[in-house]
Amino acid sequence: MSAIDDLFKRLKADGLKAFMPFVTAGDPNLAFTAKMISRLDAEGCQLAELGIPYSDPIADGPVIQASYTRALNEGTRLKDIFATVSAVTAEIRMPIVTMVSYAIIFRLGIDEYLKQAQAAGIAGAIVPDLPVDESAELAAKCKTRDFSLIQLITPTTPRKRAIEIARNTTGFIYYVSITGITGERTELPGDLVENLKWLREQTDLPICVGFGISTPEQAVVLKPVCDGMIVGSAIVRRIARATTDYTDPAKVMDDVGDFAKAMLAAING
Repeated sequence: MSAIDDLFKRLKADGLKAFMPFVTAGDPNLAFTAKMISRLDAEGCQLAELGIPYSDPIADGPVIQASYTRALNEGTRLKDIFATVSAVTAEIRMPIVTMVSYAIIFRLGIDEYLKQAQAAGIAGAIVPDLPVDESAELAAKCKTRDFSLIQLITPTTPRKRAIEIARNTTGFIYYVSITGITGERTELPGDLVENLKWLREQTDLPICVGFGISTPEQAVVLKPVCDGMIVGSAIVRRIARATTDYTDPAKVMDDVGDFAKAMLAAING
């Protein structure tokens, strides 16, 4: 059983949902990222998604794209990310999964990427640019290592294909709430709840919703029909203040920490 399987088993037994913040590795630097992950863990977040900076991100909106640019300009490299994560995972409770382009995995080699990621304490990967039809090799190697391969289902995914994706996913399903790129939204799609209800009938895997979620009010609407929520742009936007207000990074930490507490209260209150 993977760390993520174990987590969702415990959450289900306790009647709880997962709140999963997204943080870009190296934005504004890796030392800050390490402190931010530790703070989110201390606030009670159950999972964390760590974005591996890439020059051509898939489906990411301007807020996260800008964070990747800042991280790359800082000189952030994969080996340094793994070294930073390794130090953090020894001290925190929540599992970490990476959002990573397949180009990065391919360049390093599947076996070597998985070896280094697991050595750093990472529990799984979301690979947005790897179609399910081409994921067999990675999925098989992840399965032998109890390393979760989280795959995405979108509102435009045909239902037959959505079932196929669910069957080839481990850990949890990442359900993309909106068509288009990441970013905060004032309203979520009207058919989102019904789509999640349908998907719940097709799989026993936990379903986590991401893209567009940015307020506690939205979390309250979604919590009856999912097992967790992923929030990216709303957090990355707050962290972006560290590039202009870095003389006092504690303010940024507190801002993100307060937001995480509000989301957790809405999800599990």
